[in-house]
Order: sequence, then structure tokens, then C-alpha cells
Amino acid sequence: MTRNTMQSLLSATSHTSHAPLMAGARRRALRFAAVAVAACSLVALAACSSASNDASGAGDSHASASGNDSANSGAFPVSIKHAYGTTTIATQPKRVATVGWGSFDNLIALGVVPVSIQKNTYGKTVDGGFLPWTKDALDKMGVSQSDMPQLHDESDDIDVEAIAESKPDLIIGLQSGMTKEQYETLSKIAPTIAYQKVAWGDPWRSMITTTAKAIGKEAQGKKLIADLAHQLTSAAAQYPDLKGKTGAVMYFDASKLSNFSIYTTTDVRPQLLNDLGLATPDSIKKASAGTDSFYKDVSAEHADDYKDVDIIVTYGTPGLLAAMQKDPLLSKIPAVKRGSVVVIDSTTEMANALDPSALSIPATTKEYVRLLGEAAAKV
Repeated sequence: MTRNTMQSLLSATSHTSHAPLMAGARRRALRFAAVAVAACSLVALAACSSASNDASGAGDSHASASGNDSANSGAFPVSIKHAYGTTTIATQPKRVATVGWGSFDNLIALGVVPVSIQKNTYGKTVDGGFLPWTKDALDKMGVSQSDMPQLHDESDDIDVEAIAESKPDLIIGLQSGMTKEQYETLSKIAPTIAYQKVAWGDPWRSMITTTAKAIGKEAQGKKLIADLAHQLTSAAAQYPDLKGKTGAVMYFDASKLSNFSIYTTTDVRPQLLNDLGLATPDSIKKASAGTDSFYKDVSAEHADDYKDVDIIVTYGTPGLLAAMQKDPLLSKIPAVKRGSVVVIDSTTEMANALDPSALSIPATTKEYVRLLGEAAAKV
């Protein structure tokens, strides 16, 4: 189950959808056992992808569009450490597939067109599952329709067969919830990079740094990080009311306000608020202590514990804030009472903007900071 699917199901079963459900886990285990043989049969094909690319023609198109000619091929082999060990990439990859969130945007921003990426089903998407800024960047690169990345489904399990069919010579899943079993199966297709420390917790800077190293573009990666950081700080500087304020990303469901969720300091969403100059409230730090989960459920009876949050960011619908302000418990939170709440409509482009990537930052930061600035002005 992807993080986006988890997000859309947050209000169900006390958010148990954040973790693999028992039935889903069993289905995944059975499915991976079934595809392991097929994956193994493709190992040789993935290992000699250069030859197969020459034969297929598709590989040449992707390599040409990727801009790999400017990569430092002399940097290989390189070794990347992650949660499940160390992956060594022997030669400069030419066909890169991604699993999970953000890695495909980071590759594209570095001039590489992935051969397979996850199909996005949350928020606003275009052309059957591309994020708007992803498709826009590919179009600006002049990528033809036939050379667009293939979309594989991760709504329940990772579609290993589809990834294998794209014949990758590298698989990147930095911002993902890839399990050890999934990692081992994908590694039979091509060298695979899992998340580095905590599932769904790789910061955007770390993702770009690791991705750039994996494809031989470390210098470009450093410049990209500096450019993006400048964009964030410059945008925040336009709203002086943000200075000195605290912010937190939470989740509220208007139909069930008896509890809510906070995104912990492990998660990249509150980390983005830090990039925009908002400090992490002590209440969030305390709630985040002792867990590596990206979220934590809270009873509304403890709403008053979050009185130190100046600005709340939450997913929801336009009527959510009014419902929160009428609630006898949630209305005790000062930010709720005065309306310093940014409600991100889950059907819009902004729904995917809180998880920063190399392409989402330029595309959405201006609007995000505007919304934060309006909330800060009420403090």
C-alpha cells in the first residue's frame, strides 16, 4: 500500500491503513512468492541492459532523453547504504525505475527519464497518473509519448512484473515503505536502493544527494539542492508573519473529530515547514519521541496539549475548519479557534505538495507559502 493510499484512508479503522493490513500483507507475501521465479528469469536481462537497450530501441530513447552523457561515468562503481544493507552500482545506469514517492521527480530534475514510476491516484493527476509538475517537466524535456515513463501500480502491492518488464538496471525506492521482502525481490531484477533509515522518512536533500550519486551526477545534485533551498527561503521571506511562528502538519476528519493524527518529526511534511522558517512545537517533539512512525494518533481529549502550535496544516475539505471550530474539544486549540489552519483540499494539486521533491518545490512553494502566510497573519 502506498503512502498516498494510506493518506486517503487515514480516517478509517483508527488509521490502521498506515501499516500493512494482515490480509494485504498475506496477499503481498503470496504474490511475491509467485513472481520471484519470473523476476529471477529477468536477472540476466537486467544485468546486461546495455545490450538489450541497443536491441530494443526504447533504451536508446530513454538514454538520449536522460542526459546521461553529462554524468561522471568514471565515478563508478558506487556503493549506497540503506536500511537493508549496501547496494553497489557497478556501472553508470541507463534505465532507472523508481518505487514510492519523489525519486522519479528527483531523477527528472537531474535530467534522467525513468523507465517506470508509480501511478499516482491521490490529489490532482494528469494523463492517467502523472503528477502535473512531473508531466510538465517531461514535456519541457521533449520526451515523446512513446518514451514517457511506464506507470506501475503501487496501490496495494508493488507491481513487480511491470517493473521487470521495463528492464531497469537500477531501482530507486528512497521515499517508500519498501519491505525487506520487496527489496529482496526487486534486487533480483536490478540493483535496488531502499529507504535509508526510516520508511517514508528520507528528507528531500538526502534523496537528491543519494540519487545524484547513484547516477553519477553528484555535482548537479549539489547545485540542485542549493537552488531549491534558495527558492524555499526566498518564498518564505515574502511573508514576515511566518518568522518566529511554530507549525505542525496534522490530519482531521470532519466526520470523526473524536481523534486526529499528527505527523511526527520523522515525516518530511513537518520538515518542509522547518525549511519555510516555522519551528517545530515542543508538543510535536514530545509526541514524536520514541517512535519512528511518520504519524501518531491522538484523542481529541488531549487537544489542549497542542496549544503551542501557531499554524496547523491539515488535509480536508472546505468545511473542515468550521466543523473543528464547533467541536467542544478541538476548539480549545488556539490555532483552531482563531482560524490559523491551512486546509489542503485533497482533490487539488496542493494535496501532493506537502511531500517535497525536486519538481514539486518549484511548482507549489509560492502557493503553499501564501496559505501559510495568511494563517500566520491571524496569530
